[in-house]
Amino acid sequence: MGSSLNGMSDLQCASRIILARHGEAEYEQPELADEGGSLTTLGRQQAAGLAGRLADRKVSHVYTSTLARAVQTGEIVAAALGISVTTRRALVEYGEGELTDDDAFTEIYRRWTDGDLDVRVPGAETGAEGIERFRSALSEIADQHRGEDVLVISHGGLLRMGVPALVRLDGHEARRIGNCEFVEVDIDGDGWVCRAW
Repeated sequence: MGSSLNGMSDLQCASRIILARHGEAEYEQPELADEGGSLTTLGRQQAAGLAGRLADRKVSHVYTSTLARAVQTGEIVAAALGISVTTRRALVEYGEGELTDDDAFTEIYRRWTDGDLDVRVPGAETGAEGIERFRSALSEIADQHRGEDVLVISHGGLLRMGVPALVRLDGHEARRIGNCEFVEVDIDGDGWVCRAW
């Protein structure tokens, strides 16, 4: 059993994970964007706005995907809040693998949203594998930050698939997450609950 905090075991002490999408980015090529992407001027403004919305919260740490657009967003927010950033490969967007056009990936993603999570992107993962990767990363982060608020910056596709698959929506409806918008999830020994979408 974990140590206690105010008479509550660590497993019962919820971690509040604030899951945000990175700011608007531009890419070196207009096709599939597995790699990189740098924040636009608007994307940097969105990241600063996210920091402003979280300024009154006691966010203890920022975690980001390893892709540049997420790291840049996280660094802007962390600098404004005076906290540190850690990258996690498990938070990256779904990869396009061997696909060469957006339409093919869009069709696979549509099948995932229709519930066929075992469809595989050629040369990459299935929808279910991406959700499991996301779940594992968030569980590890929650375990390290019991009783704290933590910001996790990831990507629209993974957030839109992963959050509804992992949490009780608690009256909230899953929808698209815009740049630097966020969802709040509590994770404790009783499960995962969406507190704000």
